[in-house]
Amino acid sequence: MLYLDRPAWPARGRLWSHLISDVSPAELHAFAETLGAPRRAFDRDHYDIPAERYAMAVHLGARVVPSRELVRLLRASGLRRPKHLTRPTP
Repeated sequence: MLYLDRPAWPARGRLWSHLISDVSPAELHAFAETLGAPRRAFDRDHYDIPAERYAMAVHLGARVVPSRELVRLLRASGLRRPKHLTRPTP
């Protein structure tokens, strides 16, 4: 299943949502590609989705949940990749 929080995170003059999968990174990447999200929008365990793509993500089947629920779902699925545990790319 794909999940999305409401666009409430400001950055670069826009509001953003977070898109996650509780099944696999492959499911997340496939959905993001269908949505038209560039791979550079992927951040360890989620995609940053601009508010302009929010309605399309919901239309394509992403379930809207609160931000705290996204984190709970990622942790429960074993797919959470916190920044402090991720090695930097050389």
